[in-house]
Amino acid sequence: MDRMRSTASDQAKEASEPDKSNILLIMTDQQSSDLMSCVMGTQVLHTPHMDSLAEHGLRFTRAYSPNPLCIPARNSIFSGCHPHTTGIQSNSSKKLDIEKCPLMGSMFLAAGYDTGYFGKWHINGEKDVDKSGFQEMAVNQGNGHDDEIAEPTIEFMTRNRDKPFLAVASFSNPHDVCQLARGEKLPGGEVGEPPPPEFCPPAPFNLAEPTNETDTMSLARRSYQASPMFPVGTFTSDDWRQLRWGYYRLIEKVDAEIGKILTALRASGLDKTTLIIFTSDHGDCAGAHRFNQKTVFYEESVRVPLIMSFGGHNEVSVSDLLVNIGLDILPTMLDFAGIITPSWLKGRSLKALVSGEKAKDWRKYLVVENQITQGEPVDGMEIRIQGRMVRSCDFKYCIYDRGQNREALFDMKNDIGETINLAGNPKYNRTLREHRQLLRDHAKNDNDRLVDVLLAGDVGPIPFPEESE
Repeated sequence: MDRMRSTASDQAKEASEPDKSNILLIMTDQQSSDLMSCVMGTQVLHTPHMDSLAEHGLRFTRAYSPNPLCIPARNSIFSGCHPHTTGIQSNSSKKLDIEKCPLMGSMFLAAGYDTGYFGKWHINGEKDVDKSGFQEMAVNQGNGHDDEIAEPTIEFMTRNRDKPFLAVASFSNPHDVCQLARGEKLPGGEVGEPPPPEFCPPAPFNLAEPTNETDTMSLARRSYQASPMFPVGTFTSDDWRQLRWGYYRLIEKVDAEIGKILTALRASGLDKTTLIIFTSDHGDCAGAHRFNQKTVFYEESVRVPLIMSFGGHNEVSVSDLLVNIGLDILPTMLDFAGIITPSWLKGRSLKALVSGEKAKDWRKYLVVENQITQGEPVDGMEIRIQGRMVRSCDFKYCIYDRGQNREALFDMKNDIGETINLAGNPKYNRTLREHRQLLRDHAKNDNDRLVDVLLAGDVGPIPFPEESE
């Protein structure tokens, strides 16, 4: 706790500085990176409000979730720590150690900010101000209720004050695609019946399982498709087309709610002094490789939208830098606020890029973590899988603790759909070794103890950490 107190003291000193930027963090849940009309056009999806941020800000095309699952991703985003540091790798009830990983609200509150959080929580920290740092909270229980978020967010941002603000607007949709796949009632309200398949978006071009797919992912698919949570094992191409139609409608619904907040912010003139960050905690496969939902390392699950806008600049900018939203969002926010970044945070600030400057010595790779726990037993065996993913500029490498063929290597420059696993191709032995070494470097720099065991050789399943209380 001492380091948190000393940091809070430093932050309080910084708070006396003038012209500290307001911060607005907008999050959706389960939105894949490219699912905005500013990326894919308006033929099957129209997101004018997300597009407006991209028109006046910087859109990152290679931003990745720290762990493509709600609770571990959010605990990472709001603490700035790796999931292996928070100790939260699945949707468990394990409490976040806020002495080890303080939440962003506490950092901003100590620095003299007014702090407010509105919408979906899914963070394993206490909601009271002493623990979270958020003075005002209107937190939704479960999913749905997106129509209740804009009003309190707007009221909080636009009231008269003599302090800068940090506001979080955390929406549930398009998470309702989970219920859509199961034919259940949607928590956030229905979107209507899909039209005939020929009038729906196309099925994913990478619908098939990858050639030479790891037996790890094959096992995970069998486990998922045996569960009522993932009833897509018999889905045809037409079924996926209709699911994607509903998925896109859910994205449009949440875009409309985001629009209310952005319209009010701009009308008040506060957009000129507010850093606006838009992102999502993870994506949804929506048929890619015959998966739905998240948790896996395929791009549709793990790559997310990230747009940062400050001052309403009339310039469309795109960056392909490798960004880990669990590490880099918080340092960026602190940088814009003039708050000293705590030494334990491993991420990098993106302020220079958002301000129109060039990146200096940016990272050459990033690492994503996962634990697969939500499927059913296969052949009497409980499926619990741990893995790590390395994303370099041109390749993606994955390794898991279960399976005989536990490694995957994809050429992300020429095979963005991840259709061919090259890990067993002798031509790529050097690339494979290089990515193993990158993972070792990460483990050494960031104390990721699982990595040494994953790379130790032909091992059996590694004991799963206990996360329940």
